[in-house]
Amino acid sequence: MTHKSYMIYDLSMTPKDLLPNLERFWQVSAEKIENLQKNYDPSNGSPVYTWDGKYTTRGWTEWTQGFQYGSEILQFDATGDTSFLESGRKNTVDHMAPHLSHFGVHDHGFNNISTYGNLLRLMNEGKIPENEWERNFYEVALKVSGAAQARRWTNIANGEGYIYSFNGPQSLFADTIRSLRSLAVGYQLGHPLMEEHDTAISLLDRLVQHARTTAAYSIFYGEGRDAFDIRGRTAHESLFNVNDGNFRAPNSQQGFSPFTTWTRGLAWCVAGYPEQLEFLATLEDSELEPYGGREDIEGFCKKAASAVCDFYIDHTTKDGIPFWDTGAPNLHKVGDYTQQTSDPYNPHEAVDSSSAAIASQGLIRYGRYLGGDAGETYIQAGLTALNTILEEPYLSTDPEHQGLILHSNYHLPNGWDQIHEGQSVVNGESCMWGDYHAREAALYVQRLANDEPYYKFYLDKENT
Repeated sequence: MTHKSYMIYDLSMTPKDLLPNLERFWQVSAEKIENLQKNYDPSNGSPVYTWDGKYTTRGWTEWTQGFQYGSEILQFDATGDTSFLESGRKNTVDHMAPHLSHFGVHDHGFNNISTYGNLLRLMNEGKIPENEWERNFYEVALKVSGAAQARRWTNIANGEGYIYSFNGPQSLFADTIRSLRSLAVGYQLGHPLMEEHDTAISLLDRLVQHARTTAAYSIFYGEGRDAFDIRGRTAHESLFNVNDGNFRAPNSQQGFSPFTTWTRGLAWCVAGYPEQLEFLATLEDSELEPYGGREDIEGFCKKAASAVCDFYIDHTTKDGIPFWDTGAPNLHKVGDYTQQTSDPYNPHEAVDSSSAAIASQGLIRYGRYLGGDAGETYIQAGLTALNTILEEPYLSTDPEHQGLILHSNYHLPNGWDQIHEGQSVVNGESCMWGDYHAREAALYVQRLANDEPYYKFYLDKENT
């Protein structure tokens, strides 16, 4: 039985239908990258989001630099323009090394798969020349990154654990499901995490444990967990007592409340679980057996993916752009937004285009993973959301604006985002993760449309 969708208005869309918009998108994308290359001073720190159309930094963690240079690599991949390859490769070598051994963040899958990972993928695909020493460089980097991410670990009462966020060992972020990319690639390259007494810890073991813990505590299933247990709702942060390992409470850093759903946290899960299901499908049963077996592992991942994808579809506008939080305090003033197209200039609550950029790819991946009629709704939902951000008012066509995708936000509770004169909500600005993931989703769909190699973060068996 297919899931009932509110957001889909074109049930016949195919990846090929997006090709004209994708061609224009990559032209605009090139202009934005070149603008940033010429006008942004990297000594200021990593660009995070725009203010008055200019990228600026915001110190919290250094989690966006990989998106900046990864965007250059994706631009080459999509267009064949080697100038972007050269800048992306040079910037990776010059600037990304500190991110490999950064033990203070949960962001390795963001920074390092977007740079070193994309470059290794291009070599594996034959899109850049084979070079033994260059390959070794990328592989060693990805091994270190996977182990560094896996070491950021908290054990919990049920004998498992999770990669803890930069907030500290008590904190599990929904976002971190996307950093499992680092552990997966490190595992495929045959690398363990080495601890005291030369104890070798499997990166696959920690990947599975983190995915299971996130599914159990960050995602709700309508099974009576609490008074706000709605299937597919996500908690941005889950808090644990590090003294005894017991779960204590849901929380939210960037959302409205612990009992509402911050849609970017939701989107990370929408993107993260389907791509992990694709990765798990490449492994032998014997590899998964020590950690619960294929049926159990794929079972909880599919349960989580279905729940969050359905929730996204049911709690967003008809064209696939969600509001920043499904419980935002003035959202009731909008009316039934699931029956409306998005309006970033509405006077009540901000939308978040970056959530759509992230989730669109995950929806399509999950639909393709399921296949047949069961998957078609998800594919159509993902194509709808992506097609919306490929056009105005989301595509930023003003050459003076450094952002690519407009109408995103970073941290509304902290008041970090710009509200323009004459507006009552945040709009008109961009963020580095939204721009990068729009490019990643665009490349993914472009490859589908042109019957090119399937875009994936993990390695093919012949490359491991």
